[in-house]
Amino acid sequence: MSKAIEDVLKIVRENKIKTVQLWFVDILGILKCISITDKELRVSLEHGKGFDGSSITGFAEAEESDILARPDPSTFQILPWHAENGPIARMFCDILNPDGTPYPGDPRYALKRMLKRAKDKGFTYNIGPEIEYFYFKRDQAAEILDEGTYFELIPNDLANNLRNKTVRTLEEMGIPIEASHHEVAPSQHEIDPRYNEALVMADNIITIRYCIKEIAQKSGVYATFMPKPLFGKNGSGMHTHQSLFKGEKNAFFDAKDKLHLSKTAKYFIAGQLAHVREFCSIIAQWINSYKRLVPGYEAPVYVSWGQKNRTALIRIPIYRPGNEEASRAELRSPDPACNPYLAFAVMLASGLEGIDKQYDLPSSTEPNIYKMEMEERKSRNLKALPVDLFEAIELTEKSKLVREALGDHIFSRFIVNKTKEWEDFRIQVTSYELKKYLPIL
Repeated sequence: MSKAIEDVLKIVRENKIKTVQLWFVDILGILKCISITDKELRVSLEHGKGFDGSSITGFAEAEESDILARPDPSTFQILPWHAENGPIARMFCDILNPDGTPYPGDPRYALKRMLKRAKDKGFTYNIGPEIEYFYFKRDQAAEILDEGTYFELIPNDLANNLRNKTVRTLEEMGIPIEASHHEVAPSQHEIDPRYNEALVMADNIITIRYCIKEIAQKSGVYATFMPKPLFGKNGSGMHTHQSLFKGEKNAFFDAKDKLHLSKTAKYFIAGQLAHVREFCSIIAQWINSYKRLVPGYEAPVYVSWGQKNRTALIRIPIYRPGNEEASRAELRSPDPACNPYLAFAVMLASGLEGIDKQYDLPSSTEPNIYKMEMEERKSRNLKALPVDLFEAIELTEKSKLVREALGDHIFSRFIVNKTKEWEDFRIQVTSYELKKYLPIL
């Protein structure tokens, strides 16, 4: 029995916890849960809890459905709200085959494999996301709570109070928050957890999304991470700040470079720029994601990088120039509805590919790309991101890098799932079509 397991069992006894939730996600990043009693905890920690994987999106087929969810004791956390019979705890799980080997359909395992590859090179992959979302009055209509704008403080505002309560709750759960504020669009907000190692951050993002929704629901409103719920307004992104560390040293930092970027950082950025169109369907995985990735709403459209340019796909923040810890690359195309485990896996894979093959970093783009003429964009060789999920799927399906990063199991099932989503959407008759065409045709 490991010390970590004994520590968990001791905490459960001392706090009289009777229910423990075992958390994991399917290939789309949707949170799943198995609840067990304290009496089942020891066996589950040692051997895992069996379940039918054929009912989980992207997991097992019916003939191979018996798989295990084994709790990771390092993720143990008491939830800050109580059930009628006392406190509840949760742990994230690793999904295993019956023989105890890692299950290839587990998104957490896909990220773990990529992190091991980075570790073998001496790197730790750190992530700092900006998580944007909306509050609406109910889940069936995008009815806003406020008309606030960027950084606006609205006295006695329900949404502001909900956001502050969420931040305090997350801090209680051991997730440090650097900042939170109202975002650009009406009823839109942002919470920024402090950067952490990628696996911890992926777990944290799932927890943050759950907490935001739980606290909103308890107050009678609805929180959504839908990327573009309001026409003509900014959508919700998850700008993702990335860095590689070697021990205590930031491998992205070079004091002698004019941008304070090391060769490692430049290779990494070049790798992401070279492959981002291929993995766009992973970091922006929904049909609605591509309603956000359009010009004019602070979302990236063209494959580019720059220092001050917020229309660029990858931005190099300069909040604290010359500060080693703060040196990082901000990828602006992910949205908060992605599966963070898969997103971070393909982002890291492309960056490491750039390092391994020493990709050349193209020239930076500092002017506002949206205001450029088409000929200028062509002369700068600025390629566009996919315009819809269909194009994104086609590019991903041809990508050797994405297939290797996710593994054949997740890769093939993800493509099938997203293709079906597109086909279901393609045959719909929308209100836009009825309004535009019915009166004239």
